[in-house]
Amino acid sequence: MLTYLEFLVVGFYALIKGADMFVDGSSAVAKRFRVPGAIIGLTIVAMGTSAPELAVSVTSALKGSNELAISNVIGSNLFNVLMVLGICAILHPVPVDSSILKRDFPLNILVTLAMLIAAPFGLKAALAAAGDAGLKMSDKVYNLGRLFGIGMLIFFIIYIVVLIMEARKNPTAEEEDAGEPMPMSKTIFSIVFGIILIVSGGEAVVESAKNIAYTLGMSETLVGLTIVAVGTSLPELVTSIVAAKKGEVDMAVGNVVGSCIFNIMLILGVSCTILPVGVNFASMIDIGILLLVGIISFIYGLCGKKVGRVKGITMLLMYIGYVVFAYLREVG
Repeated sequence: MLTYLEFLVVGFYALIKGADMFVDGSSAVAKRFRVPGAIIGLTIVAMGTSAPELAVSVTSALKGSNELAISNVIGSNLFNVLMVLGICAILHPVPVDSSILKRDFPLNILVTLAMLIAAPFGLKAALAAAGDAGLKMSDKVYNLGRLFGIGMLIFFIIYIVVLIMEARKNPTAEEEDAGEPMPMSKTIFSIVFGIILIVSGGEAVVESAKNIAYTLGMSETLVGLTIVAVGTSLPELVTSIVAAKKGEVDMAVGNVVGSCIFNIMLILGVSCTILPVGVNFASMIDIGILLLVGIISFIYGLCGKKVGRVKGITMLLMYIGYVVFAYLREVG
C-alpha cells in the first residue's frame, strides 16, 4: 500500500510540475510573438492548470477506466467550486465580475446539464449498437459517446474565440517586462519536458489510484471523486490560496468557473471523442449534485456580486457533506 501511495504522490508532483513548466514555456512563446497577456491567461494558462485533469481523464478513457475518467471531472469541479472558492472567500471576500455572471456561470450550468441529459441518450445509442451483445437497461450503465465529445469540443472552440474577441475589444494595461525573455532553447525544453511530465504523471496517478481502490475495496468512482480529484486540482487550490492571502482575489471566481467549463468541454470532450465514456448510476447522481452546486454558486454570486465568508463556510460544509455522502454510499 505504501508503494501505491508513494507512486500516487510522485504522479501528482509530475502533473503539477509538468503543468507549471508547460505554462511557463507556452507563455514565453506567446510573449515572444507579442500575444496580449489577457489572451495568454484565458487560453494557455487556463489549459495548463487543467492539464492534470486532462492527462488523468484521457489516460483513464484509453485504459477503459470509465468510472475514473468521469468521476475525476465531476470531483474536480465540485472541489473547485466548493473548496477552492470557499477557502478563498473565508480568507478574503471574493468579488464577482458582472461578465462572469452573464457569461461563465450560465455556461457552466448549461454544460453540466448537457452531461446529465446526454448520458441517457448515449445509453439508448449503445443499446441499439450492441444488438445481441446482452446489454440491458437494468445494468444502469449510461454512455457519453463520441457525438457528445465532438459537440463539447466544438463549443469549447467557440467559447475560446469569444473570450479572445472580448479580450481584444477590452484590452488592459500591461506591465513592461523588465527581465530578459526566456531563451528559446529553455522555452522548447520547458514545453517538451512539461508535456512528458504531464503524460507520465497522468499514467502514474491512474495506475496507482486503481491499485489503491482495489486494495482498499473502494470503487474507482470514489477514488476519482476524492483522492484523484483533489490531487489534480492542487494547482488551482495553491494559486487561489496564495492570491487570497495577498488580497488579489478579483479573478478567483473566473478562474474557478472557467476551470469547471474547461474540465467538461475540453477534458471530457477529448476523453469521449477518443473513446465513449461509460457513466454509472452513482455518477449520474453526482452530475445532478454538481448541477445543483453550480446553481447555488451562481445564486451566491448574484447576491451582492460577491462571495463572503459566511457563504465560503457553507461551501466548505457542503463539500464535507458530499464526501461523507459519497463514502456512506460506497460502504452502504
